[in-house]
Amino acid sequence: MAPPKHGLGRGLGALIPPGTTTALAQGVREVLVAAITLNPRQPRHKMDPDALRGLADSIKEHGLIQPLIVTLAPDSTELAPRYQLIAGERRWSAAKLAGLERVPVIVRGATPQEMLELALVENIQRADLNPLEEAAAYRSLMDDFGLTQEQVAAKVGKNRTTVANALRLLKLPPELQAALADESISEGHARAILTVEDESRQHALLRAVIDGGLSVRQTEETARRANAESEPKAPAAPAHAGARAPREEREMPAATRALEDDFRKALGTKVQVSRSRQGGKIVVYLYSEEELEVIYENIVGRG
Repeated sequence: MAPPKHGLGRGLGALIPPGTTTALAQGVREVLVAAITLNPRQPRHKMDPDALRGLADSIKEHGLIQPLIVTLAPDSTELAPRYQLIAGERRWSAAKLAGLERVPVIVRGATPQEMLELALVENIQRADLNPLEEAAAYRSLMDDFGLTQEQVAAKVGKNRTTVANALRLLKLPPELQAALADESISEGHARAILTVEDESRQHALLRAVIDGGLSVRQTEETARRANAESEPKAPAAPAHAGARAPREEREMPAATRALEDDFRKALGTKVQVSRSRQGGKIVVYLYSEEELEVIYENIVGRG
C-alpha cells in the first residue's frame, strides 16, 4: 500500500511525519547550525527579542524538541552539505542564541513556491506574522508564482475575503504601514483609516488615533465624517414658492447613519445611504478590482 501523500493544504501536519515528536524520531537527523541558512522567502521580518531570549533559555535547559524543516541548499555538496530553512526560523535563531552547535532537522525537497507557502503556513498557525508581513507573503505568492486570491486562500487555510482584505493593507501610505508594523495601531484601525479617500486626511486620522487613543469604533466614525466633509456639495436647486425638500433629504436621521455604519462594517468599504419619500439609493464605494471581489462575495455569499 502506497504511503499517504502530504498536501500543503494540511498545514504543518503535512511537513512532519505522524509521531515525530523528538530528535530521535525516524527521519530526523542532526546537522550543524552553521550549515543552515535562512529561507530567502521567509515572510517574517521582525522578532520580539525578549520572546527570542526566553525561547533560547528554554532550549538551553530542555534542548530543541521540535525539529526544523529544511531543504538542501543549491550550493550543498556531499562532503559539505548545506541547508535552507523551510520552517522554524524562530527556533533556529533561538538555538544559535543558546549556543547549540547542532540541531535536529527533517530534510525534504521543496520548490521556491513551496518554501514560501510552508513558511507562511507555519507563521500563520503560530500567529507570528504582523498583518503587513502576512499580506506581503500573499502578494508574493500571487506576483511571483501566478496564484489567484482563491488559490492562496486554499493553501493557507483562509477564506478569499480574508486574503483580499489583507492585501488592501499594502495600499496604506508608508507612515501608516510603519504604525501598523510597530503596533501603534491595530489592523482594525488600519482598515478604518483605509476607508478615508484623501491621503492627508488619512495621516490626520492616524495622528488622532495615536495621540487620542481612539478605539476602532471611534476611528470608523471619524473616517465616516472625514469622507462626508470631503464630498463636493451639490448645487442648490432654484427656490420655488411653497416648495420644500422632504425632511429625509434635508438631514440624515440617526437610523440612516447607523445603517451606513452597519453596511460599512459588513462590506469593508464606504457606503452612502440616501432616503426620500420616493425610496432612495445605496452607493457602495470601491477603489480596486480586489475590493470589488470582496464586496461581491460579501453580498452574494460566494466564498
